[in-house]
Amino acid sequence: MAIFKGAGVAIVTPMNEDESVNYEKLKELLEEQIAAGTDAVIICGTTGESACLTFEEHLDVIGACVRYVDHRIPVIAGTGSNCTKDAVYMSQEAEKMGADGLLCVTPYYNKATQKGLIEHYTRISDAVHIPIILYNVPSRTGCNLMPETIAHLVRNTEHVRAVKEASGNISQIAKIRALAGDSVDLYSGNDDQIVPILALGGVGVISVLSNVAPRQTHEICQAWFDGDTEGSARAQLEALDLIEALFCEVNPIPVKTAMNLMGKEVGPLRAPMSAMEEKNLERLKASMKAYGIL
Repeated sequence: MAIFKGAGVAIVTPMNEDESVNYEKLKELLEEQIAAGTDAVIICGTTGESACLTFEEHLDVIGACVRYVDHRIPVIAGTGSNCTKDAVYMSQEAEKMGADGLLCVTPYYNKATQKGLIEHYTRISDAVHIPIILYNVPSRTGCNLMPETIAHLVRNTEHVRAVKEASGNISQIAKIRALAGDSVDLYSGNDDQIVPILALGGVGVISVLSNVAPRQTHEICQAWFDGDTEGSARAQLEALDLIEALFCEVNPIPVKTAMNLMGKEVGPLRAPMSAMEEKNLERLKASMKAYGIL
């Protein structure tokens, strides 16, 4: 059974003005997401500025999220690292805290071989007892998790069960399904490809868009599951301009900016993330107004 089905929010990490984590705001955001029908929360992923959190902060934020959500929807903890030992440690700690699943990005910078990726994920799987979602985002990591590798992992490890596919390569994603079939739960890692990936047998999305449009993102998926493929596709296309605006600068700069424009007061970004350029800010505002969220 899939860890979750539908729209999982890759939630931001709200900050105070001194750039400390704003836990009260995190609790508020989680309540809003649950009330809006979000199907799962992914904490400390890319959108959560995990690369700029200390180990202690990273684990504290995961623990806080688990407590606040309190089993109402699944919590998937981002525990990936380019160091296998660190990824194992973070994954074990997240499991102890009560996370329902793990999101583990491919090792970045050191660019493992496919053999190295198999060894990396096998060691994580052997160290935990909860499901693992592989995270393939080669534009960030410089490392592409190949369909053959994914098929091998879901069939030869106990806990690797799913993949968040953010390569943008629909042909590659189709090959994952062709090779792994129902052994893998496939999640879109790109908000502009939710419906295409659902059409290939996907079970949902791990979404940036959900931070600003949680109900709409949930409904894109739910309409598909209900058999309303035209309605699902229409909702996907209606959100396309906003999705493009949310990625006109590197994530999570635009989405955190958008949330502040909406009055959600999620605070600043940590360096090296910087304020949006004026022309991109105006584009974001226009897209939000056109979509009806500003």
